[in-house]
Amino acid sequence: MRSINPWINFNGNAEEAFTFYKSVFGGEFTKITRFKDLSGPEFQVDEEEADKIMYIGLPLGKNNVLIGNDVPAFLGRVSESENRSKIYVSAESREEAEEIFSGLSEGGDVEGPIGESPWGTYAGMFRDRYGIEWIVEFEG
Repeated sequence: MRSINPWINFNGNAEEAFTFYKSVFGGEFTKITRFKDLSGPEFQVDEEEADKIMYIGLPLGKNNVLIGNDVPAFLGRVSESENRSKIYVSAESREEAEEIFSGLSEGGDVEGPIGESPWGTYAGMFRDRYGIEWIVEFEG
């Protein structure tokens, strides 16, 4: 298996969230597709949904991409308070782990402060300001 790429659903703020993630991880979006880009006779898009994100991708490292989209209103809202699966980030150093943890957790809720873990790594866990749960870890 080459990679596992997390795909996150949002309630209309995918572009805002991904702009924030880009500010922490760096890089450039591989693609941004809006619902209006897919609009046609067979797929009608409401005006209020037109600029929402159908697909956005942000490369993380060599083989991974963080992917997201807005859920159209006709499909209902995503529960942002549910216990979603966590996104695991394997850092290459303590410094990188601290930088990522600090950046992504800003405005969110820290569930486990970054530090020495019982299993011998340097790790922390949090829910970011968009309700997405993350684990950042350095095993060195």
